[in-house]
Amino acid sequence: MANLKLYELDGCPYCAKVTEKLADIGLEYESIMVPRSHSERTEVEEVSGQTGVPVLVDEEHGVEGMPESDDIVEYLEETYGSAS
Repeated sequence: MANLKLYELDGCPYCAKVTEKLADIGLEYESIMVPRSHSERTEVEEVSGQTGVPVLVDEEHGVEGMPESDDIVEYLEETYGSAS
């Protein structure tokens, strides 16, 4: 089973795009909600080097902090398959 973590923010359309893809593929993941204030997002900054979300971590495949929703969706499709 995949060991995925997704740093996200409630109401973020880019995060929703990624969570919809995760649901389409049927992948379980750990959701880590980040604070609204960028200055308080120290955990996601440590992981990815920036404070924007979404950020995906996939330890099983050596992904330590992938930003950008389009890149994450493409990665999920290539690594785990597209929606059936």
